Amino acid sequence: MYKVFIDNRPAIFEFDKREGYYMKSEEAAKTLKDFMSSSLKNLYLVLKSEKAFWKVFKSFKLIEAAGGMVERDGKYLFIFRNGKWDIPKGKIDKGEGIEEAAVREIEEECGLEKPEIIDELCTTYHTYDLNGKNILKCTYWFLLKDTNPKEIVPQLEEGITDLEFLNPNEFGKIRENTYPSIVDVMEVLEKKI
Repeated sequence: MYKVFIDNRPAIFEFDKREGYYMKSEEAAKTLKDFMSSSLKNLYLVLKSEKAFWKVFKSFKLIEAAGGMVERDGKYLFIFRNGKWDIPKGKIDKGEGIEEAAVREIEEECGLEKPEIIDELCTTYHTYDLNGKNILKCTYWFLLKDTNPKEIVPQLEEGITDLEFLNPNEFGKIRENTYPSIVDVMEVLEKKI
């Protein structure tokens, strides 16, 4: 199953190889396009395979990113970027590994030194428009531990104006002003802790 957030609305893609149960990728791509220009709250499609899923998004440019939830003393790091609560993350550079990118982005955006990856959390997908081009962003999320505690510093040039470590019982503050994909990451974390 894939969940892709389109304008913060979920589009769910399931797979079933049985004849008559799945939609052809060309038809699904048209349905997705219609959904993008509609006000419908969600979309549910059944495709034959993961390969068919990627065909639906063949007209989108894929951008891969990595980031994570950083734990320090039982609290988790959130960033406030461009008016919304978020989790530190960023694009994977050419030739860079996923885990390496997650650590680098967290260091850059928050001023941390060498947070240690503890576990994988999940992968999220969302779309956006960049200068008239449809983008499909795939973000790989990790759980990390802050192993070198020091003062955290927001990367202002990235639109980050605040950083906060919060207890899980304070996550409601984040849920009030964040993206649905970030809520999904938080829910995966909450199941782990």
